[in-house]
Amino acid sequence: MDARYDLAGRKAIVTGGAGGLGRGIAAGLRDAGATVELWDSDRVKLEAAAAELGVAARQVDITNAAAVDAAAAAAFTTHGRVDILVNNAGILGEVKPIWQTDPRNFEAVLRVNLFGTYLVSRALLGSMRMQNPRAAIGGHPLRGHVVNIASIQGKEGMALAAAYSASKAGVIALTKSTAKETARDGIVVTAITPAAAETAMAKEISAERRVDILSRIPMGRFVEVDEVARMVLWLASDECSFSTGGIFDLSGGRATY
Repeated sequence: MDARYDLAGRKAIVTGGAGGLGRGIAAGLRDAGATVELWDSDRVKLEAAAAELGVAARQVDITNAAAVDAAAAAAFTTHGRVDILVNNAGILGEVKPIWQTDPRNFEAVLRVNLFGTYLVSRALLGSMRMQNPRAAIGGHPLRGHVVNIASIQGKEGMALAAAYSASKAGVIALTKSTAKETARDGIVVTAITPAAAETAMAKEISAERRVDILSRIPMGRFVEVDEVARMVLWLASDECSFSTGGIFDLSGGRATY
C-alpha cells in the first residue's frame, strides 16, 4: 500500500493488533512513518504480528482497567508521547436471536468492544491532552488523533447480532462524547463504520450469513483491509483537523445515514 500521509515521528497504538484488520492498519501507519505499538491479549498471535510487521508489541487485556492503566503508563514512558490511538479490538459474539443468546456472551462482547474502547481511551487521553502540540491549525493546538473502529451494524442494527450491533452503536456515541470533551485540547476523535472485511472475524460466520451480509452491500463485496487502513491514515493525520466527532462511512453504500 502506498503511504499517502507523512506520519514520521508519530507514536501510534493499535489495539486488537494481532488480528487481520489490526495488522493492516498497523502496516499502513508504519509505512507512513509512524512508530507503531500493537496491543492484544493473545500473546502468541501478537508476537507473530509484531515480528511480521517489525513493530513493537504489548500484551494487554483491554477489559482489565488496571492492566490498561499500566500499559498506558508504560507506553508513555517508552515513547514519550502517543500521537495516534486506533481502538480496533473487537469480537463478534453469538449469531443468534436475542432470546437464544447467553447473557455471559452478550456481556463479553460489550466488555471488549465498548468497555475496552472506553478503558483504553480513558487511560491514554488524560496524558495525550497534556503533551506538547505537534502543530497548530487556525491558532489552535493539535496534539493527537483517536480513531475508533465501529461498524455499519452500529448504525442500523442487524438481526442475530444484538450484542455486536449494540456495542458498536455505543462506540459511535462514545466517539461523539469524547470528541466534545477533547476538542479544545487538540485531540481529534473520529470513528469509522465499515461493512464486513475479509478477516478472521468474517470467517466465523456461516455461508448463509455471509450471503445475507453481502446482499445488503450495494457494491456487492466486503471492504478490503487496505481500504480501512487508508481511511485511518487520513483520520490519523494532521490533514484531519476539523472533523472531530465525525463518523465516517466505509460500507460500500450500505449506510442510510
